[in-house]
Amino acid sequence: MIYGLLGWAAEVGFTGMRDAVTGRHRTWKLQGNSYLWMLPIYASAAVLFEPLHHGLRRRPAWQRAVAYAVGITAVEYAAGSTLRGAVGLVPWDYSEDSRFALPGGAVRLDYLPLWALTGLAMERVSVGLDRVRLLAAT
Repeated sequence: MIYGLLGWAAEVGFTGMRDAVTGRHRTWKLQGNSYLWMLPIYASAAVLFEPLHHGLRRRPAWQRAVAYAVGITAVEYAAGSTLRGAVGLVPWDYSEDSRFALPGGAVRLDYLPLWALTGLAMERVSVGLDRVRLLAAT
């Protein structure tokens, strides 16, 4: 649940800042948005990201960053494709927002650096949660 809520908060903050900076809504209200679908998608980090992080822990940062960027993009693509099959659309369809969007609009390749940095930042969350688990076990 922690990953889900962090993901939601980050997405709302990111979309609010992006829209203000790009002038998409021409307002400094910093109103971000997300989708109810995103909570379980972000929460999947608990079962997908943590094992990856633990397995890559001793690798150089650039290797971990590449793995995170590819992994997050793959999850975004899978989630988008699943939602398109289930409800007929990808709620975050990037098709019209970016020339870097792959066909179907579920992912955009220009977000790979963002996902790499997100993965490296999430390592801190994972380490913090490991500490909490250790404290709770004692």
